[in-house]
Amino acid sequence: MSKDLRIVFMGTPDFAVASLDILVQHGFNVVGVITAPDKPAGRGLQLQQSAVKAYAVSKGLHVLQPEKLKNPAFIDELSALKADLQVVVAFRMLPEIVWNMPPEGTINVHASLLPNYRGAAPINWAIINGEKESGVTTFKLQHEIDTGDILFSDKVAIREDETAGELHDALMQTGARLLLKTVQAIAAGNASETPQANIPAAEIKHAPKIFKETCQINWQQPLDSIYNLVRGLSPYPAAWTVFQGKTLKIYKAHKEYTTPSKAPGDFDTDQKSYVKIAAPDGYLLLDEIQLEGKKKMDIAAFLRGYRFQ
Repeated sequence: MSKDLRIVFMGTPDFAVASLDILVQHGFNVVGVITAPDKPAGRGLQLQQSAVKAYAVSKGLHVLQPEKLKNPAFIDELSALKADLQVVVAFRMLPEIVWNMPPEGTINVHASLLPNYRGAAPINWAIINGEKESGVTTFKLQHEIDTGDILFSDKVAIREDETAGELHDALMQTGARLLLKTVQAIAAGNASETPQANIPAAEIKHAPKIFKETCQINWQQPLDSIYNLVRGLSPYPAAWTVFQGKTLKIYKAHKEYTTPSKAPGDFDTDQKSYVKIAAPDGYLLLDEIQLEGKKKMDIAAFLRGYRFQ
């Protein structure tokens, strides 16, 4: 089958572009790209196309943007593409009529080492939970989300100070390379599948969607847990706390292990160079923040303009 494999690619954000690009660069026959409809954004509410659409249009690829994936007109258009294989990277949940359509099935690139961190936010939760490594898995889609048979996986180390944004970028590139390896194996007819039930895991960790309340810092937690929450939510959606009556988002910080003289959640500052907030076993020193109604800034710029109550 080799490069004659007819591939439909499904994805929306930047994370998916690297995977689509590597297939195009290696000469695979991408017969269609499915992505989200254009959405109004910005102050002028101008229609914005997804990162995947922008890339696909620049390469002259055929693009479909269905509102509903079960729409009979879309199903007919998809069927007419006669895909041998569908590839999904950072897209929405697919109905069975879609994922079960091609003879080679539908494969997904997931930003964790499955079966751990199934769900919507695997990159964030790996860092929030203080993991030392993450990775990427390619697998065949089936009914339950992120539970299909595994094709390949690749590990990526997580640095002590790494943020979710930095890990996202590392996994994006690793995922693209792993997808290429997977599609090449499928095209050559030698891809083997391993059921996730066959992979040892003492306790499977999950990666549910992140909500605003997930992001609020609990200053009674150990300093390491607070620091990991900040890293795991940076740059988006960002960990937050209430500071002198206003919401304060914390993007970057560092730790000071000491016996604090303040109660957990209280702050200390020289009003010139530092602001630090107490945890039970030390202080979190703020490096990059955004106070409600202000723009993001480093702590020195914040202190130059802020008047403490």
